[in-house]
Amino acid sequence: MGLLFATSRARVRRVRRRLAGDTRSPLAGRRVLVTGASSGIGEATARAAAARGASVLLVARREPELQRLADDIRAGGGRAWVHACDLTDADSVDALVSAVLTEHGGVDYLVNNAGRSIRRSLALSHDRLHDFERTMAVNYFGPVRLTMGLLPAMRAQRFGQVVNIVTWGVQLKAPKFAAYIASKTALDSWSRIAGRETYGDNVTFTNMRFGLVRTPMVTPTEAYAGHGASPEQAAGRVLRALEDRPVTVDGVVGKFGELLNLVAPRATDALFHRVDRRSPDSAAARGE
Repeated sequence: MGLLFATSRARVRRVRRRLAGDTRSPLAGRRVLVTGASSGIGEATARAAAARGASVLLVARREPELQRLADDIRAGGGRAWVHACDLTDADSVDALVSAVLTEHGGVDYLVNNAGRSIRRSLALSHDRLHDFERTMAVNYFGPVRLTMGLLPAMRAQRFGQVVNIVTWGVQLKAPKFAAYIASKTALDSWSRIAGRETYGDNVTFTNMRFGLVRTPMVTPTEAYAGHGASPEQAAGRVLRALEDRPVTVDGVVGKFGELLNLVAPRATDALFHRVDRRSPDSAAARGE
């Protein structure tokens, strides 16, 4: 119900802007920070935001790739800044926050896109606790630390929007993704609570529960080859979420899976167990 109301309000705001003759994007002149901007969804989102008049702050570990992207954006008339950062390193994140606040005065929009995915069954993970630790470091603790650092300035200026790239696995609970889905579920839940605390300050959160997207992160799994949305298609949805600020962005499959888990949990367990047995671990997951 909350999603329905949020989506309806977003549509009303969009129609009002059009009726008023305002064809500018709400991102025009705003500061948008994108993590994981060196490739995939992050790169496509940064390009799209810059094309709509935003000043984009590009964050990732690979500085040369960020510089390449920044040069492309500037060549097209856009504005971009490079901030290399390892989100798994607390000191690096704190330095990033300090630089952003000092050099840019904070941000208006934050896209927590950087992430790590692991598709590996529990049977192959009994001696790999580091799989869970690494995914939590990148997918949960990193974005939470970054958001917490930037949040006071957002609340002080009484405007902010945080978009988290999570996964439909939050709803589906798909086998072989225990480490990945658990970390994204933690971020999904944390953000819903944070959004309720910051609601009065006009700082909102959106969880984007994407399905498969063709990014470098999914290439180790052979079965995914040629499937999923393109990074540009995913970025289009991210831009819409930045502009309209819905609570969540779900897909049909995720919604259906969430409903099945609610009304028939044991039957859903049996269904996913059968699917799991027919979908073996990848060669990468087996260490081959």
